[in-house]
Amino acid sequence: MAGEEWQVARLKPWEVSDELWAVIEPLLPKHRRRSRYPGRKRLDDRQVLQGILFVLHTGIAWEHLPQELGYGSGMTC
Repeated sequence: MAGEEWQVARLKPWEVSDELWAVIEPLLPKHRRRSRYPGRKRLDDRQVLQGILFVLHTGIAWEHLPQELGYGSGMTC
C-alpha cells in the first residue's frame, strides 16, 4: 500500500466513540415517559454525556456551554 494515505478520523476528547458508548449505554437506567405530566423532552443520553465531558475538558462554566453543539444547556446536563 505504498503511497496510499490513510486518514484516521480522530475524535475530540469529549466525543464518545461507538465502542465506548456500547459499554456505557447498558449501565444507564431506562427512562419511562410520563403521560400525565411529561415535562420537557429528554435530550439524548449520549449527547448529554458529551456535553459533560466537553465542560470537564475545556474547563468552561456550565452556563457557558454552547447550545449550538447540541449538548443541551448546563442546566440540562
